[in-house]
Amino acid sequence: MKIQNMFQKDIERDINGVIKVMQDDDRSLEQELSEYIITKELRRHFRTFFDNYTKAIDQPTDKIGVWISGFFGSGKSHFLKILSYLLSNQEVCGKRAIDYFADKFDDPMMYAQAVKSVSVPTQSILFNIDIEGPLTKDKTAVLRVFAKMFYNHCGFYGDDLKIAKLERFIEKQGKTQQFREAFEKVNGAPWTETRDSFAFFEDDIVSVLQSTLGMSEQAARNWFNGEETNELSIAQLVADIQEYVDGKGKDFRLLFMVDEVGQYIGDDGDLMINLQSLVEEIGIRCHGKVWVMVTSQEAIDSVVHITGNDFSKIQGRFNTRLSLSSSSVDEVIKKRVLAKTDAADQLLRMVYDKEHAVLKNLYTFNNPVLDIKGFTDGAEFSATFPFVPYQFIVIQKVLAEIRKHGNSGKHLSGGERSMLSGFQEAAQDVKDKDENALVPFHLFYNTVHTFLESPIRRVIDRCQTAADNHDGLEQQDVSVLKLLYLVRYIEDIKANIDNISILMIDDIRTDKIALRASVSASLERLLSQNYISRNGDTYAFLTDEEQDIAIDIKNTPVDSAQVITSIAQTVYGEIYPSKKFKHDKYDFAYDQYIDETLNGSACGGMRLRIVTVASDYYGAPNERLIMDSQVNNEAIVVLSNETPYFDELEQAMKIRKYVKQRNVSQLPESIQDIIRKRQQQARILEERARSYIEKAIVGAKVIVHGEVMDIKTGNAKDKLDAAMNGLVESVYSKLNMVNRFVESDADILSILNGADDGQIAFNGQGANNEDALNEISQWLELQNQKMLSTSMGDVQRRYQAIPYGWREIDIAALIARLISQQKISIKYGGALVGKDERRLVDYLRKKSEIDKAVVTRRIAPSEDLMRKSIAFLRDYLGAMDIPSDEDGLIRFVLDTFTQKQEHYQELLDKAYSEFRYPEKEVVAKARDLMNDVLSQRRDNVALLTRMVQRQEDLLDCSEDMEGVEFFFKSQRSVYDEARRQMERVNKERDYFASDADTLEVFHTIATILAQPKPYDRIGELPELIQRVKTAYSGLLDLKKDEVAENIRQCMQDVHQLATEARDAGVLLRQADDYFVGKREAAKNASSLTELDAMITQLLTYKDNICRRMEVMSASHQERITPVGTGTAQPAPKMTKITTLRRYDLCSVKRLQSKEDIDRYVDGIREKLLKTLESCDGVQIN
Repeated sequence: MKIQNMFQKDIERDINGVIKVMQDDDRSLEQELSEYIITKELRRHFRTFFDNYTKAIDQPTDKIGVWISGFFGSGKSHFLKILSYLLSNQEVCGKRAIDYFADKFDDPMMYAQAVKSVSVPTQSILFNIDIEGPLTKDKTAVLRVFAKMFYNHCGFYGDDLKIAKLERFIEKQGKTQQFREAFEKVNGAPWTETRDSFAFFEDDIVSVLQSTLGMSEQAARNWFNGEETNELSIAQLVADIQEYVDGKGKDFRLLFMVDEVGQYIGDDGDLMINLQSLVEEIGIRCHGKVWVMVTSQEAIDSVVHITGNDFSKIQGRFNTRLSLSSSSVDEVIKKRVLAKTDAADQLLRMVYDKEHAVLKNLYTFNNPVLDIKGFTDGAEFSATFPFVPYQFIVIQKVLAEIRKHGNSGKHLSGGERSMLSGFQEAAQDVKDKDENALVPFHLFYNTVHTFLESPIRRVIDRCQTAADNHDGLEQQDVSVLKLLYLVRYIEDIKANIDNISILMIDDIRTDKIALRASVSASLERLLSQNYISRNGDTYAFLTDEEQDIAIDIKNTPVDSAQVITSIAQTVYGEIYPSKKFKHDKYDFAYDQYIDETLNGSACGGMRLRIVTVASDYYGAPNERLIMDSQVNNEAIVVLSNETPYFDELEQAMKIRKYVKQRNVSQLPESIQDIIRKRQQQARILEERARSYIEKAIVGAKVIVHGEVMDIKTGNAKDKLDAAMNGLVESVYSKLNMVNRFVESDADILSILNGADDGQIAFNGQGANNEDALNEISQWLELQNQKMLSTSMGDVQRRYQAIPYGWREIDIAALIARLISQQKISIKYGGALVGKDERRLVDYLRKKSEIDKAVVTRRIAPSEDLMRKSIAFLRDYLGAMDIPSDEDGLIRFVLDTFTQKQEHYQELLDKAYSEFRYPEKEVVAKARDLMNDVLSQRRDNVALLTRMVQRQEDLLDCSEDMEGVEFFFKSQRSVYDEARRQMERVNKERDYFASDADTLEVFHTIATILAQPKPYDRIGELPELIQRVKTAYSGLLDLKKDEVAENIRQCMQDVHQLATEARDAGVLLRQADDYFVGKREAAKNASSLTELDAMITQLLTYKDNICRRMEVMSASHQERITPVGTGTAQPAPKMTKITTLRRYDLCSVKRLQSKEDIDRYVDGIREKLLKTLESCDGVQIN
């Protein structure tokens, strides 16, 4: 059966795809009313409307606003128009509007409401405000449009309110016909045809006003030239409306049906308030007889940018709010366009039963949204044939997106009205085909072609011309290009090759595989001609401007090295970022290569080489890869070519380079928008390239150190880990020789201190690192045979490198084991380092030290040398517990001789620096002998040999040092006491001039102290010291008594003189305090010299005090001498008095006879007389 014959209604009939509210010819109205489909959604909205409208018939209300919202194509304009004709119940083609709806409402109650609504006389003023509104909008624009349409409805000239008001005035006077006849008589043309140009007929109008209304010429001309009547208020307009309605009877209704209010108002709050005020005034004044119904693309709260009370008022004026959608588009199209005859329905159900499996396979989309699908059952197949269910959803979104993206298609209706024509035209294109035909999606392009902007049409037309001329394109390519334009902006179906192929299906019998191949070829041809672009597996239509930019981007050169660098950043910066590969206890540094380029710095060990399609390695035979991987100790990962990672990154770089070269800010906005999209595409390309690189690694060929490896993993990191693990095990073939690990310096110290790590439970050959120890020992032996010096740094570098790869700390532990086993030695600065040396671990590990530490094979002392050494030490030290092993013996020798050397040096530095004690040269000689032995400490054999060679000197030295050691241990304190006593008495030796015994003691002590080896006589010193102390103490006591006697005499003299002087009390008290203090000082004095000095001080002080008292006494005598009465007396002669101290006059002497006394007294007399010769008197103190 031909498709054309399947439909109930002629598929060729004229259907208005888009409803226009002003289109009111009978044919259009009849079709709209008769074919109007009341969907489930519309039934709900009709019920809401009729509920509110019919209530107003019975009871006055001010809630007369209806806001009908919905996006383009939702049917809001059609709904408004249907309401207009239905409520006014106009007659169309001999049939009242309500009669067209007799079978459309499946609910009798709803139809009864509709009948009630049309039962009252109603007039409708239906208009599109966007068309009827003035070119320039001000705050009253809405008012002026309503006034215009109302006055037009009344038969007046609403375009000019001045004329409209004149006509209304004439009408109220009942002279309209008279005025028009008079004007036509004067002017020659009817008034209704001329009034739009009334400004050119001033004289005619003035004349008619005079004759009709009885105005004077002056008054008529004043009106004609006046402008005050152009103004109109809301109140005035509503008053005119109210007057009009009231004049039509009690039940009359007037409806303002206004299309596109939302688009007209936009975001202008003033216009919205103007509308709100007008509707509010109509509601208040007209009591439900006048309704205002408007449509808008958006809901009221989306249009209005007003808050608070004002917004609440606006909502209150439009309390009936109806929101339409395009959800029932398929219901309308199926009933108006696709309704089948019974025969066609039966045939199509049979076709579905036979081909349902084929149909299911044909329409299996790649990752679509849930409602993008094929047929569910035979009923759906019949209802939608020759279309597919997905097309009802997708085309609706296509039309909405075409309008949204700024094409001329902004005037398209995206709902069922334009879709009606789209589906009708597509069905017409396949009308001559049979029940196996299906409509491919690209046929819908024809329904929008004429509405598209020229740049879009130009691309399609140019493609069509190229195909017609066989200029590199075919006819199918044009269809694919149309299809790509239709799905350009929608996200429901990804435009990959699988989905494009499905959208191109035009027959149930289509070979899907062949179609896919054919579509793939079309896409490649379109790509090569720059009609489309490819982003991953997705294709996109390009406009003229986009094609120009695409060509420029394609021709932008990018160095492949930059692409490789980007791949390196992705692999080694994101996918596999670690600079070291962890293998059990080990962290192996490795060189990172991309193709032939090193990424980062080289470490000289293993290599990981990622090979891209740009490398010479990429097509190299396996033999070369195997050989190179073996030579370079590397894992070669040849990326799979199944993902376009290189092309994706290259394209992203071309885009970024192109954008850098353009001064984007100076380009037209449309070009800037394309470039912004390209930049976004570059980001997507880069993100996708990362995913492609991961997949390329997962699918890569891997060659590891001369062997092709078959690695099966689920992700890139695991694959590279497996390759590196294989590389480590192959390159570091001796890695497993170390099977026991240490973790800290403490573990190494434990080994050096003799921890028996051999007892740990490691079994089998090579257990407990035995293979590693043997490996190092053999190499050190070889180095020794070659007479090559080997540092610890050499050891570390050798065994950290290929083929060992051991950890630095484990190598240090192995060397520590060999040291502990006395197989090797460490020398630092030429000196042998003992295993208990605290810095030995630093010499084994520290980078700053390992090249200074020398590892040598150990040469053990002979048994004879060991035996002689032990025997000597027993004799030398008088000890039997001497270590018998080499290390123990060497440590014992070093400790012993070091302690002795330090002890002797300490005696020299401290004791002998304080005083020249006996036998300093013996101590110095002993120290030098210790140093001589220790000078061989760097070599165990040499050390023991030197000690044995000098054993006689050592024994002599030990014997010589016995006296010195005993002296410093037991005699030094006595010696020092004798020395101190002699130093003190030598200063006061004269006091003992008459004590021959004590002087002899002095001599004996001095003799002992002066001996080179006084050790045998030091025992005499304590008694001699005591005798010196006793003699000195006796003299000290006598001297203290003498000082005490001097103090007594001095105090006596001062007191006696004080009685002769007046006012001497203060001086007397000072003197007493002084003498008492000296008496106490004398008691505590410990030196004869100190006491003698004290006597001198006492006498000097007493003389000073006495002189001061004498002066005071003389002054007193002068004050008491009587004053003369006669002649002046000559001044008395000054008397010279000489003072002698009793101590100087009477020397200390022992008198034993009368003669001694006489001589002593005569001496005193002689001194006194001699003194008197030179003075007038002698004062003895």
